Amino acid sequence: MTTTIPYTPAVEDRTASLPLRLMLAPAGTAPALLDGAWWPRSRDLTAELPALTAVLDPLWGRITHVTVNPTFWPVIPRKVPVDGHVVGVGWFKAEQDPHKLLLFSYTVGRWDLLVIPPETSPATAARLMTEAADPRGTRTASALMDEAEQRRIAEEMELSLVSVWDSEGGHGARLPTSRSPAREVITQVPGAAKGI
Repeated sequence: MTTTIPYTPAVEDRTASLPLRLMLAPAGTAPALLDGAWWPRSRDLTAELPALTAVLDPLWGRITHVTVNPTFWPVIPRKVPVDGHVVGVGWFKAEQDPHKLLLFSYTVGRWDLLVIPPETSPATAARLMTEAADPRGTRTASALMDEAEQRRIAEEMELSLVSVWDSEGGHGARLPTSRSPAREVITQVPGAAKGI
């Protein structure tokens, strides 16, 4: 079972109707490349980390340190005050995947979370969260993000082609006619139901 944790008003002053922002792999599963995904609302670590650690501390033990790749974080504070303690923040440009956040706890260990960009659409974020929380996952954070970007480009291209087709009069061709071409094909193959 996958654990999904919404940010609640107790953690963040937002409405409860917002989409889920964190999904974790099931507890007790074999280690995978990722332990889940986090979809922050901004690129401000000082604002985002307290809410994340407030949710994770009871589950994983007190989070003491976090590392990021500075590629997508404009400001990286050295320390962030969170509920009753301070979380140290470090960064590694070459050594750490730019789409991953590492969390450390003295009591339990380390977790790797995919960081989904704040501007990601809810449908794409949901798909990425599910894939990152899959304990059988074999793709890195960057591989998941590259695949999502390729899918987004393909969908935009398809929409663009449909738009051009519609603007050139193709939309009228999609309207149903009095005799359906599919029905003609079905009636021309009388033995198809028998496997002939």
